[in-house]
Amino acid sequence: MIGEHVNGKNVGKVVLYALSTCGWCEKTKQLLRTTGIAFDFIYVDLLEGVEQDDAMDIVERWNPHGSFPTLVINDRKSIVGFREKEIREAIGL
Repeated sequence: MIGEHVNGKNVGKVVLYALSTCGWCEKTKQLLRTTGIAFDFIYVDLLEGVEQDDAMDIVERWNPHGSFPTLVINDRKSIVGFREKEIREAIGL
């Protein structure tokens, strides 16, 4: 699956599933950048075909509503929407 990696401090596997046109997704991505942690992000709307289907399967596994942003942390916890306090707590800040 095509995504982008942002280098930073390793706090485990952090993956942001987002839409390229979503303001809350951008706020979440900026929050992660400012915390200085390493994370991957995937713009699901820019994927095509099977890749997009696979990404939506993952999103819906963590977030049955299939809404964005969906942040998955260490394959154990998901945070749906821009929830700054919850995100900071989940990544140990």
